Amino acid sequence: MDNLTHSLVGAVLGQMGLKRKTGLAMPALILAANLPDIDAGCTVYDIESLAMRRGITHGPIALFVLPLLLWGLLIAIDRWQTRRGTRPVTRMPVRKGWLLALCYVGCLSHPAFDWFNNYGIRLLEPFSHRWFYGDTLFIIDLWIWLALGLSVWLSLRDERRGEAGWRRPAWIGFAAVCAYIAANGLITSAAERTTAEALRATGKTGIIAVASPPPLAFWKRDIFWRAGDRYGSGTFVPGVGGTLDISGKPTGMADPRLATWAKADPAARAFLFWARMPVVERDGDAIVLRDQRYMQPFARDRFMVRVTAPDTASHPE
Repeated sequence: MDNLTHSLVGAVLGQMGLKRKTGLAMPALILAANLPDIDAGCTVYDIESLAMRRGITHGPIALFVLPLLLWGLLIAIDRWQTRRGTRPVTRMPVRKGWLLALCYVGCLSHPAFDWFNNYGIRLLEPFSHRWFYGDTLFIIDLWIWLALGLSVWLSLRDERRGEAGWRRPAWIGFAAVCAYIAANGLITSAAERTTAEALRATGKTGIIAVASPPPLAFWKRDIFWRAGDRYGSGTFVPGVGGTLDISGKPTGMADPRLATWAKADPAARAFLFWARMPVVERDGDAIVLRDQRYMQPFARDRFMVRVTAPDTASHPE
């Protein structure tokens, strides 16, 4: 998910009452909720970053080490401010045990929310390169922004007013988001099951069906499927049905040039490592790699690689 969502998750956990456990609780929760995204710096490698993001910093070793580093940094800052006489007088005493626990809570919330979309996350890196997908939420979900943002604002407002129930809005917002995620999971499950059943009825085998929520219209699903060497798409709306291109088109993955050309192209290798549903398109003497999940007009030019014959390879006829 985007970093605003991760930050709001950390903030709402704090407003649910966790921030009263120790000094620096809110910074710990919000910073930790974003901590695995320190791999964002690899985007300087452009398309090759697809193979670098959501990997080692989102895996079990990093999720154990990163909270410890943040914990040590926050304690050092608190001590430094104390020595300088700049420590805020309103800050609670830092309880090391609670501060460490909150660093872990915030950090673990990050892969949980990243898993909910269809971009993918390598939860077991470096022990396994396997990608995991939740297919439940769009990568930037405005409704989650609104629910968490409003609940945090209401909770802070009530707290400033000295109201005893200032935690309640945060709890309500958290529960609403959990229910929203669960409902979206059920919609995705129904869409993927319905798609697979329709494709099996035509005799197709080796079916992969992915139901992706579009922006804003969370109750709908964009359908992407592949079976053997063909792929197609469709739509799904619970209780209404949808459309499905049963015949599909060739994926192009059998193109004899692909293996040789991609081997000599780092961007192509990175793309194929990341791609869940790769498609090959011909472009004159070149081939273009895309992923079915990101072939919409607003995304297709960002998620593609154009591959040409390497100097050391002969062009197959």
